[in-house]
Amino acid sequence: MLKNYLKTMYRSFLNNKTFSLLNIAGLAIGIACAGFIFLWVEDELNYNSFFADGENIYSVKDNQTYDGTTFTFDATPGPLAPAMQQEIPGIQSVSRSSWPLNLTFSLGDKALSEQGRYVDSSFTSIFHLKIIRGSLHGVFSELHSVVISRKLAENFFGRKDPVGQTLKVDNKNDFIIRAVFEDLPTNVTVPFNWLASYHLFEGKNSWLRQWNSNGVWTFVKLQPHTDLTAINKKLYSFIQTKNKEAVAKIFLFPLKKWRLYNQFVNGREAGGRIRYVELFTTIAWIILLIACINFMNLATARSEKRAREVGVRKVMGARKKMLVIQFISESITIALVAAFVSIGLMYLLMPSFNLLIGKTLSVSIENTSHLFSLLLIALICGVLAGSYPAFYLSSFNPVMVLKAQKMNTGLGAVFIRKGLVILQFSISLILIISTILIYEQISYARQRDLGYAKDKLVYVELNGNMHKSYYPIRDEMIKTGLVENATISSSSILQFGSNTGGYSWPGKDPSKQVLITVESITPDYIPTMGIHIKKGRNFYNNIPADSNNVIINRAFEKIIGKKDAVGIKLVNGGSARTVIGVVDDFVYNNMYATPSPMIMFSDTSYANYLTIRISKNADVKQTLSKLGSIIRANNPGYPVEFKFVEEQFEQLFKTETLVGRLAGIFSALAILISCFGLFGLAGYTAERRTKEIGIRKVLGASIPALARLLSVDFLKLVAISCLIAFPVAWWYMYKWLQDYQYRITIQWWIFLASGIICLLIAMVTVSFQAIKTALADPAKSLRTE
Repeated sequence: MLKNYLKTMYRSFLNNKTFSLLNIAGLAIGIACAGFIFLWVEDELNYNSFFADGENIYSVKDNQTYDGTTFTFDATPGPLAPAMQQEIPGIQSVSRSSWPLNLTFSLGDKALSEQGRYVDSSFTSIFHLKIIRGSLHGVFSELHSVVISRKLAENFFGRKDPVGQTLKVDNKNDFIIRAVFEDLPTNVTVPFNWLASYHLFEGKNSWLRQWNSNGVWTFVKLQPHTDLTAINKKLYSFIQTKNKEAVAKIFLFPLKKWRLYNQFVNGREAGGRIRYVELFTTIAWIILLIACINFMNLATARSEKRAREVGVRKVMGARKKMLVIQFISESITIALVAAFVSIGLMYLLMPSFNLLIGKTLSVSIENTSHLFSLLLIALICGVLAGSYPAFYLSSFNPVMVLKAQKMNTGLGAVFIRKGLVILQFSISLILIISTILIYEQISYARQRDLGYAKDKLVYVELNGNMHKSYYPIRDEMIKTGLVENATISSSSILQFGSNTGGYSWPGKDPSKQVLITVESITPDYIPTMGIHIKKGRNFYNNIPADSNNVIINRAFEKIIGKKDAVGIKLVNGGSARTVIGVVDDFVYNNMYATPSPMIMFSDTSYANYLTIRISKNADVKQTLSKLGSIIRANNPGYPVEFKFVEEQFEQLFKTETLVGRLAGIFSALAILISCFGLFGLAGYTAERRTKEIGIRKVLGASIPALARLLSVDFLKLVAISCLIAFPVAWWYMYKWLQDYQYRITIQWWIFLASGIICLLIAMVTVSFQAIKTALADPAKSLRTE
């Protein structure tokens, strides 16, 4: 029986090479697309799976409400962790961690800047590390001990054992290497290449000991089977028992949600990257569905070719069940062939896909889960694609088929085929429209007026003696003629991290708190960035002269409620500062949001960044080389890494840009797969109407008229797809755009352009077959029956 099935399958393939190849190509492309998406989804879903016992690991977040709006932060008070450990039952371990920091490690002439964290000793009991050399015992009780990654160890010591060796940190202190841990994978949300004692960090930042200052991450590991809801109830007002004036309400946030659900709106979870995971998972199954629709359409369209085979088999005693099994087996076999072709496509295109998404994914049939998933997809495609044709073909009446030498398909199959074509192109159109709107939204945000000039603006993190040597460095840079201006500040222009709610002013409602961003700058900051002073003046060059003065932005002035806020006194904790200037709003942190209220201080105490405005006509490469030499001369022993504000600006759109690119690629492939089916159906239709075309041609019909006759029915189907896709795409993208404060309005021309693109692609696909048939010699088609 199996041998006969295989023979029949092989003969069917040989007799319908074009259709079989179209089926395999469509399914292979569909499975490859789905495979790429599922690999990306797998990587996203497996974030942080490297850490054992992850179901019991949490970070502490806090909600703070200002003026009716609740903001969610990761920063917590320094004393929180030990207090939780002592007072909250059910907690196994608690650890404080600094924000990711870059330290410069050096050995001899070699220096590297690496990112890591200052942590409590309990950190490694929460995040288990694979120690490959040395021991963690007593490491974090020593101020100048460090644990480093394999990568960092090999960069300095090669394959030698580095334990007990020393590295100089920031050209100041020698740190003893106590242990080496295995490198972390790329899909973790708490990456680090070194760990050192939190007590050293706290000693340099004494304000961390206060309950009213939020400056560290707090990580918690609960005992197994602990009631999370009960813990969060106890934590809700925990900080208020230590500081009555605190507004923060803390809660535990599970590790499994850090990557995909880390978006909060008004204090509540509002999704995050999970929506992209869901979106692309849906797209993967949609592309597979489109490929399966091709199979169904082509199989039913070629039904007349197999009608006599079915009739003979039924006369010879074949039951419907056996025929169904045969046809589904054929479709599963084709799907398996397509699956193995897709593996070749994935291996071939994987480097390009990794470059696109910025990951290092790989596919391997040796991986049991990957192989099982591939076979499962092939099985689903085979059954889905073959089920309707199997039941359709097996239902033929053998008497009618053998008597008339052909079958009467009726209208049912025709309507189903047309419906499936409409479904294919409707989905493809929705993807095309969505892609265009995503790119429009990204471009809209990129091109908005930021309130400063980001071009020719570079910055470098301060290290070593750069803070003390700022003015000599700045003056030397400007003397070269390659630099217009320079400044130091606590944050980069794109990302501000410090804020407070403690300010009041005349006329302020005492019951309302307003969250205000605070930034320390030098007087050169505003001209360097190109920010416009709307009212008042800039800071004096003599920084101490303006120690009690501040500059605010227009957003803050509007909240104050004065037409001119210059001269207003802002009070915080007993100290008053006078507003001497108001600058136009400029965009920071969220490129899609309206600017938040801000206060700027003339102060260099907390400066972390040196920002430089390169002259317009200067050669960038030569300029950076010269500037690097100046910085190294004034701050020897430290690497210099310049970053372009414009490049960092583009990074803020990384996720949306990736979504747009992937959506565009998969939209194009969905159209391509749909066109495979349309090409096959057009060829089948042209073949059925060969004699009709011959008669029309003999009677004087022109080639354009014949091509139009064969094409018009298919173009009608695409036109109907437009009518279905337009409202669905508008509704979906309207909902998607609501997540952005600064967003585009959906324009009608996008739908028109998408429809025209789809119609043109369909027209080209169908016209090839139509013109080919119209050019055929009518004598050959009319010569015999």
